[in-house]
Amino acid sequence: MTVQPWRATCIQMRSVVAVDAPDKAAAWKIIDANIDRGIELIEAACAGPTPPRLVVLPEFAFQGPPRATLAKVWIDKACATIPGPITDRLAEVARAQNIYIAGNHFEVDPRWPDRYFNSSFLLDPTGKVILRYRRINTASWTSPHDILDDYREAYGEDGIFPVVDTELGRLAIFPCGEVGVPELSRVFMMRGAEVLLHPSNEPITLRAECAKVCRAAENMAYLISTNVAGGIGFSVGGAEQGGCSQIVDFNGNRLAYEQDPAEGVTATAMIDIEALRAARRDTGMGNGLLRSRWDMYRSYFQAAEFYPANQLLDFPFQTFGDLKPVIDKAVDNLTRAGVLR
Repeated sequence: MTVQPWRATCIQMRSVVAVDAPDKAAAWKIIDANIDRGIELIEAACAGPTPPRLVVLPEFAFQGPPRATLAKVWIDKACATIPGPITDRLAEVARAQNIYIAGNHFEVDPRWPDRYFNSSFLLDPTGKVILRYRRINTASWTSPHDILDDYREAYGEDGIFPVVDTELGRLAIFPCGEVGVPELSRVFMMRGAEVLLHPSNEPITLRAECAKVCRAAENMAYLISTNVAGGIGFSVGGAEQGGCSQIVDFNGNRLAYEQDPAEGVTATAMIDIEALRAARRDTGMGNGLLRSRWDMYRSYFQAAEFYPANQLLDFPFQTFGDLKPVIDKAVDNLTRAGVLR
C-alpha cells in the first residue's frame, strides 16, 4: 500500500508535577488540568490550514515524575492503566480530530500491582491503543528487563519491542534518555520501524541533541521528538528548561525545530514514507543499512552480560537506594569484562 505524505506535529506543553499534591484527589486534579492543556494544544494544531495526522506529547506530561516518592505511594497517588483514565480522554480527541496521538505516562499493570512502568503509547484515530512500550533502560523504576522471564512469558518479544503497522507506515515509540541507547532504535529498525516517536522530558544537552540526529540517520528512519515546555520534571523550580522539540528525517536533516522552551505547536513537518522506503532500497553509497555487516558484531553482544536481568523478580523496589545491590553487580560485571579499570 502506498503511503501518502502526512504531517506530524510536536505538542510542546508545560507540565505541572503531581508528586507534591497532598493526596490522590489533589494529584488527579493536577493530572486532569495537564490533560486539559494538552488537549487545547492538540486542538490548536488541528485547527490550522494543514492539520497533522499524528501528534506527539512529551514524556510524563500529565503526572510529572515521581522524584523520590516511594513506589507504593506513587502508584496509589498518580499511576493509571493503559487503556485507562488518561488515554480515555485522549481517545476522545483522536476520534474527534481523526488523528493518531502519541504520549507517555506512568502505568500500573494488574499483573504486577506493586510496580509501575514508564510507558509510552500510541492511539489510532478510533481511539484504540495500538502501541505500548515500557521503558527498558532505566534505574529509576521497574524495567521489563528487571522481571524479564515473567515479562516475556506475559507479553512475548512483540510486547518488549513493539512496532505497529499503520496507514502512516510502521511506527515505534520510546521515551527521553533512551534516545542515547543506539541498540534500542536499532532493534526497532530491524523489526521494520520507519518512524521513531520520542516523547521526552529532559534538559537540552549536546549529547541528547546529537543522539536524535544520529538515531534517525543511522537507522534511516524519521524521528519525531517532543520535549516538555518550561521547566523539566526533575528540575525543582524549573531551573532547567525544556524545549527544542524537533522532527528529523532519515538522512539526519532537521525538518522542524522549536528551540524556544515556551509552549507551542510550531515544530511540524511532512513525513514522506515512500521517500524513506526508496532510500532504504537504493543500492548506492548513501544506504548505510545495506552495507552494515551485522554478523561481525553478534558475538560481542552475545557475550555481554553487564546489567543483570531478572533482579527484581522477587521484590518490587521502593526507592533508588533499593537498587544498589543490582548496580553493584553491574559494576562487577563491567570490571570483569575489562570495560572498567
